[in-house]
Amino acid sequence: MKITKVETIVVTMPMIIEGSVMPVQGGKPRTSMDTLLVRIDTDEGVTGWGEGFGHRIFTATKAALDSFIGPMCIGRDPTHISALVEELQRNLGGVGRNGPAMYALSAIDIALWDIAGKMAGLPLYRLLGGAAREELPAYASLLRYGEPAAVTHYVERALKRGYRHIKLHEITVAPIKAARVAAGPDVPIMIDCNCPWTIDEAIAMARTLKEFNPHWLEEPIWPPEDHAGLARVRTQGGLPTAAGENAMLPEFKSMFERAALSYAQPSVTKVGGVTMMRKVMALADAYGVPVVPHSAYFGPGLLASIHCIAAMAGDSLVERYDADFAENILHDAINPRSNGCIAVPQGPGLGVDPDPALIKKLRTK
Repeated sequence: MKITKVETIVVTMPMIIEGSVMPVQGGKPRTSMDTLLVRIDTDEGVTGWGEGFGHRIFTATKAALDSFIGPMCIGRDPTHISALVEELQRNLGGVGRNGPAMYALSAIDIALWDIAGKMAGLPLYRLLGGAAREELPAYASLLRYGEPAAVTHYVERALKRGYRHIKLHEITVAPIKAARVAAGPDVPIMIDCNCPWTIDEAIAMARTLKEFNPHWLEEPIWPPEDHAGLARVRTQGGLPTAAGENAMLPEFKSMFERAALSYAQPSVTKVGGVTMMRKVMALADAYGVPVVPHSAYFGPGLLASIHCIAAMAGDSLVERYDADFAENILHDAINPRSNGCIAVPQGPGLGVDPDPALIKKLRTK
C-alpha cells in the first residue's frame, strides 16, 4: 500500500450564539470555528482523515503541510506508522519540533492511525488495546464571556445538558463566583486562564480563587514554558494545576520532574498525533500524573482524543468545547448525549468520516 495524495481542507463552521454577549478568543469576538482537515488517499482505496491544530493559525499549519510535510509522505507505506513518523520528526529538526510544523505532523499521524484501524477492521481504541466502551464522561468547556450573567446562563445550560463537570475560561473573580453559585457546591469547576499572569500574580489569584473550590487552575502563568514557576504556583497557590496543551514530549518530562502538574493535558492535534499522545500518557503514568487531554476542536482530532482516552486503563474526561453549530462535518458523533457523556465511535479507524456534502458546503480553503 502506498500514499498517493495528501490534501488539506479548511472548513469554517458558524456558531449559534445565544444572547447579546459574544464569546471572546484572543481579544476578538468568536463567531465561528475553523477546522483544518487532512485527507490521505492510498492506492488501495483506503482513505484516512486527520486534523492539525487550526483555529486562528490554520494558515501556517496548512502551509507546512502543503509545502513540505505532505509531499514527504507521497509514495510511502501508510501502515509503517512508527518508521514514517520518526522520519518526519527527524526531518523537522531544522525547522523546529513545535508549532505549526508539529501540528501538521499531528494531522498526518492521526490520518495514518485512521487508515490502520480501517485496515484492521477495528475502532482505533480497540487497536490501541482498549476495552469495549460505549461512552465517556465529558465536560463542558465554556468559552470566555467576561460577564457574570452570561457565565451563569451557560453554566445552567451545561447542567441542563447533563454535564457534571464544567470548565471556565475566565480570569476575573466575578464570573468565576457566578459560575460557582450557579453550579452549586458539588459540581467540579475548572478554570482555564490561557497564560495571563506572572508567577506572583498567579499565586495571589490562586489564593483568591480558593474559596470557589476549583478542581484545577489551568495554564495560569506566562510564559507557559516556565515549569519551575508553574511548580511554585502549585505549591504556594494551594490549588491543583493543569497544563500541557502547548507542550511536546520533552516539556512534559520537564513538568513531571518539577512536580508542576496535578493534571497533564496533551493535545493530539499539537503534540504529534496519536503516536506522541500515547508516549505522553505512558510517561505521565510513570510519574503518577492523571491525563485529561485537551481537545477544543471539532474534527478528527476530537475523535482521536476520544479513542485515546477510551484506550486508557483508567477513567478520564473528554473536553467538549461548548460551541453549537447549525451544521458540523461529523454530525452527532461530536455532540454529547443527554447524560453529559460522549459516544465512543465503534466503526473502524476513527469510526466516522467527515460528511463530504458538508465539507463542500463549508469549505473555505
